[in-house]
Amino acid sequence: MKKIAFIGAGSLDFTRELVRDILTFPLLEDAEIRLMDIDSERLDFSFRAISRIVEMGKRPAKVVPTMDREEALRGADVVLCTILVGRTDVWRHDIEIPERYGVDLCVGDTRGPSGIFRFLRTAPVMQSIAGDMERLCPGAVLLNYTNPMAMLCNVLQKTSSVTVTGLCHSVQGTAQMLARWIGAPYEEIDYLCAGINHQAWYKEFKWKGEDAYPLLRAAVAKPEIYGEEPVRNEMFLAFDYFVTESSGHNSEYNPWFRKRKDLIEKYCAHGTGWNHGEHAYILKEYQENEATWKDQARSWFDSKTPIALERGEEYAAWIINALFGGDTFRFNGNVQNKGYLTSLPDGACVEVPVYVDRSGFHPVTVGELPPPCVMLTRLSSSIEETAVLAHMTGDARLVYQAIAHDPLTAAVLSLAEIRSMTAEMFEANRAWLPQFEDARI
Repeated sequence: MKKIAFIGAGSLDFTRELVRDILTFPLLEDAEIRLMDIDSERLDFSFRAISRIVEMGKRPAKVVPTMDREEALRGADVVLCTILVGRTDVWRHDIEIPERYGVDLCVGDTRGPSGIFRFLRTAPVMQSIAGDMERLCPGAVLLNYTNPMAMLCNVLQKTSSVTVTGLCHSVQGTAQMLARWIGAPYEEIDYLCAGINHQAWYKEFKWKGEDAYPLLRAAVAKPEIYGEEPVRNEMFLAFDYFVTESSGHNSEYNPWFRKRKDLIEKYCAHGTGWNHGEHAYILKEYQENEATWKDQARSWFDSKTPIALERGEEYAAWIINALFGGDTFRFNGNVQNKGYLTSLPDGACVEVPVYVDRSGFHPVTVGELPPPCVMLTRLSSSIEETAVLAHMTGDARLVYQAIAHDPLTAAVLSLAEIRSMTAEMFEANRAWLPQFEDARI
């Protein structure tokens, strides 16, 4: 029996959907699904929800809930990680302290001052999980969904023997959006996308084997399409290649869109259905979720509406199926650079095409990024590398230096202001950062 462990299994939707997808594969339908979470109520919801899916689908799978991480990991074949370290009363400071200094953030989970401190809190826990895997399931593969993706995968790839890759929906999600914009069936689209997580670029985007970028430029000229993704469309018009992840995220990763209120209103406040201009959007969303998730759970269980059991589009289920001998699968994964992307140094965490089969992961050598895309991507990767080094060495000054080079922060603040802001963020996170004995910067 294949043993698949979910660490951080108490999400309202994500674990349920991933398990549904896994069980659609004949090779995996009899898997033992181990659910682990530190929140007993959320764990119970996931257990009951997934048990319902198993029953409705008449699958021979076994569902095992536990609050004991070692029990979940012992002898596992695949581990999926979807954790969040600290509730909103902990990480709200990542958003609110920069706000007081004038650094306006929207999501704050990937890079910049908020993403770096989220990484510093989460890295010790992720390394502990990897350490347990080395003892309890040394041959298992770790599929990480936890943000900040690149920095967390980076530190595990540098310090652990566990095979790990990071998964994100932004590559296929963006490709589907672009196909819709040009009126192309998605199954007729081919692309080559590479870079770093949330900042990968479509070096090629083709429809029926022909370059589709001219069609995309024509589509973006239409106001209704431009308005769906104003930040990314502005970047496309400037740099000639389209970037992954939403305008809300991308507005935080560069100096052009969030340094003034008028720019936020012009480029960030309208668009794809969630208010990219609203400060701390994701913080408000999490606060609302914490207040209402039990009601949502009850509603889901009480609903008489039939539950869709069809496979969704996340990578994980296809990857697991391939690892157990199913069809070879290609996806964009976060791996340690070993010459795959020559625009970035070896050892960095890069997001490139990867083939997976029974023998493991096989990253594709992509070569160079286009020149207009290299500078921003190289800077972001260098900042991530510096933050990872800060965590590994316990050198708080490196955290300050990484944040000092963040494009949005540097566009708004002086070095002295950045130092003061970083010191405040250290103080707010002191209890969560055991790797720093001395937080003086």
